[in-house]
Amino acid sequence: MNLTQGDKVVLVGTGAVGSSYAYSLINQGICEELVLVDINEAKTKADAMDLNHGLVYAPIPQKIKYGNYSDCKDAAIVVICAGAAQKPGETRLDLVSKNLAIFKSIVGSIMDSGFNGIFLVASNPVDILAYATWKYSGLPKERVIGSGTILDSARFRFLLGEEFGVAPTSVHAYIIGEHGDSELPVWSTANISGKLIESDLTDQRKDEIFVQVRDAAYEIIESKGATYYGIAMGLARITKAILRNEEVVLPVGSLLEGEYGHSDVYVGVPTIINRGGRKSIVELSLNPEEKEKLANSVKTLKDVQSPFWK
Repeated sequence: MNLTQGDKVVLVGTGAVGSSYAYSLINQGICEELVLVDINEAKTKADAMDLNHGLVYAPIPQKIKYGNYSDCKDAAIVVICAGAAQKPGETRLDLVSKNLAIFKSIVGSIMDSGFNGIFLVASNPVDILAYATWKYSGLPKERVIGSGTILDSARFRFLLGEEFGVAPTSVHAYIIGEHGDSELPVWSTANISGKLIESDLTDQRKDEIFVQVRDAAYEIIESKGATYYGIAMGLARITKAILRNEEVVLPVGSLLEGEYGHSDVYVGVPTIINRGGRKSIVELSLNPEEKEKLANSVKTLKDVQSPFWK
């Protein structure tokens, strides 16, 4: 069965992340049709109304409405931002059992509609929920993508840009592994327009920068309850890459099947994204320490998810 074409996007979950993502899509003119789905009907209808009122200032004509799972039938992409939120002091992995139950219902309802597009998963713990979406949907791995470490890598590039006085877009550096506490920075390949930068930083400074990246979410959550603008922009970037067939490399959640020496787990790794979803994984040349840290990150995820997928 051919992949659904067009650029209709259905967003499931209009909390802080979902509504920020919708706002990003509309402002950038990424899709021509956006349907909002959420259990909170009154709030979601109000979101659609509010977004429609801004269309006169949007870059392209767009259709925005409140809908339900039946709208997924002809959607090119379904983006899932629904689920229990991360509370202060709670890790992403603490959310597993609550959100797996929610996802089983959501993904089942979406597939029942006849959906034949691409899933983009943002709810936490995103690596485990992307894996669950792949399992529950029965779709090929290419068509189930997690947001992975797209936000972590953006934080990394921003901080390195500040450190070296260059635009973050000129910094090429990745955080890979779990979107969470076991993630790792790939210092060995981090560069500014081709110039490797690892040797320009002391070990202490590298540690300080990475801790800022890793713990940014906890700091933001403690101060304002949730992170949403950064991840919303990242989700919009992935959506644009899919709909415009960009063949661009983004650090998203992809299923490993032998890449980096690991299998049967979703982790954030550089991945080529095109109109079919995930095209292929780009394998970075990791040094021994980075390989060990990635193996630890994979083990962290598998230890949590394995009881649910025996």
